[in-house]
Amino acid sequence: MSLLTFWLQGDFVTRFVAIALLAMSVGTWVVILWKFSLLRRVKADVLQSTAAFWQAAQFEDAHSRVTQFDRDRSVLPMLEATLLPLGGTLAASGERQHQLTRVLRDSLQNTLNRLQWGQLLLATTGAISPFIGLLGTVWGIFNALSGMAEVGQITLDRVAGPVGEALVMTAAGLAVAIPAVLAYNVFGRTVSQIEVVLEGFAQDLLNLLTGRQS
Repeated sequence: MSLLTFWLQGDFVTRFVAIALLAMSVGTWVVILWKFSLLRRVKADVLQSTAAFWQAAQFEDAHSRVTQFDRDRSVLPMLEATLLPLGGTLAASGERQHQLTRVLRDSLQNTLNRLQWGQLLLATTGAISPFIGLLGTVWGIFNALSGMAEVGQITLDRVAGPVGEALVMTAAGLAVAIPAVLAYNVFGRTVSQIEVVLEGFAQDLLNLLTGRQS
């Protein structure tokens, strides 16, 4: 049975399952390709940016050095956050170390939220697409057996064809889920590696700025 015949002969449930799996597959691969390019670039840029920062003679010079490497602004927001004017607000109350800790933490969290974008879609797709495919299979088998029962003659050759066609939906669900799960795990590990580097840089930056003022 061709895909066109399968579509024309299917009812609303079958078509809904097919559209849902197709939409999740397209969305998954768009996220995979985008995150692969982004995380690969950010991982390299973060290492180059932090190295360039520590090679600078002054803090002001370090900002311009980091700008040359930080294409996705993963390190620069932390540097800029330490220069924000905080006078006259509740954020300015307390010791300077506490103020720096807060702005660095917020900047780091914003960067990580951006890098983690799309992870929810991958996790959701990997979790539910097999069940959506299974729904299509169960529904297809039910319709096939119901149609045969109305004819009044059920034989093995009559059952094998429709059941085999219905099982395609389960295979489609797995085909959508497997790349999503693999990508979720790989990207999660990459983001964790970037997070470790950024957290270490934030702590070193905090120590540098508080040490300069003490």
